[in-house]
Amino acid sequence: MGDVAMTVPVLTAFSNANPTIKLTVLTKKQFTPLFKDLKMVTVLSADFNTTHKGVLGLYRLSKTVRNTHIDAVADLHNVLRTKVLKLFLPGLKFTQIDKGRAEKKALITGKISTPLRTTPQRYADVFRNLGFEFEIDTPSFPTPKPLDTEITKVLGDFSKPVIGIAPFAAYASKTYPISKMDKVIFELQKESKILLFGGGPTETKQLETIASKYSNVGCVAGKFSLDQELDIISNLKVMLSMDSSNGHMAAMLGVKVVTLWGVTHPFAGFAPFHQLATHNLLSDLGKYPKIPTSIYGNNYPEGYELAMQTISVESIIKTVQDTL
Repeated sequence: MGDVAMTVPVLTAFSNANPTIKLTVLTKKQFTPLFKDLKMVTVLSADFNTTHKGVLGLYRLSKTVRNTHIDAVADLHNVLRTKVLKLFLPGLKFTQIDKGRAEKKALITGKISTPLRTTPQRYADVFRNLGFEFEIDTPSFPTPKPLDTEITKVLGDFSKPVIGIAPFAAYASKTYPISKMDKVIFELQKESKILLFGGGPTETKQLETIASKYSNVGCVAGKFSLDQELDIISNLKVMLSMDSSNGHMAAMLGVKVVTLWGVTHPFAGFAPFHQLATHNLLSDLGKYPKIPTSIYGNNYPEGYELAMQTISVESIIKTVQDTL
């Protein structure tokens, strides 16, 4: 979901620079709400569990794509599924993202130690390869959305600064210890309203337990649709997240993001879009010199799962407060 969210500011910049070009975004059905602010974009939803499952499903999808009368395809994903789809769309100009796999391998093996092109930059390159010129360095973002009564009834008003915190990630190596995050929440909630974000029953239960301890902390997880969560995020002053999708969704809406990094590293190109480098809080690279050990956080040497414990509670609190 984070990768998909990073396409949004790029598509916005593209359309601002090329207003006569029609864009149709092909994405998974559950990701459709991410594009709701892009008035110049039509979303074509795919369901890879049923209608578009397998090779036959992709052939069926290709017929739907062709019926949209497209002239070219910008493949921002470049995986097996899109490669197969390409075979079913002969005659169309088809450009695919260069994910920089060799460069990323060099980064995690220590052969290079410089920032790679960011994922949004790589997305923009795909459109440039189709012959379009535009820049993403001065982005425009949507305004915060009015919150419906269902949201305010559960979360209350947003009369004072609201901080979002998304304390979980796909891997433990990218997740700040929940006991330390509780200390961060305790301090921040003294002056600001805190909303906790996450997904799945296990995470939701943990977040609800934390929220129940404080009168100024609410739990968003498990209560709202993605559409509603995006509206809530648009009203935040800052989002504190791991290297995970909530940070990217906040960034695409122009919300300030503070990100905590474990065995992954922003040099790989996955830092939230258009954020200050000082908002990326890293684990102690002196104690854990092999970071980044992987691009996604799924591989690391023994003991490196503890790297995030070296990010101090005090540094997180100060960085978040400074953004306010």
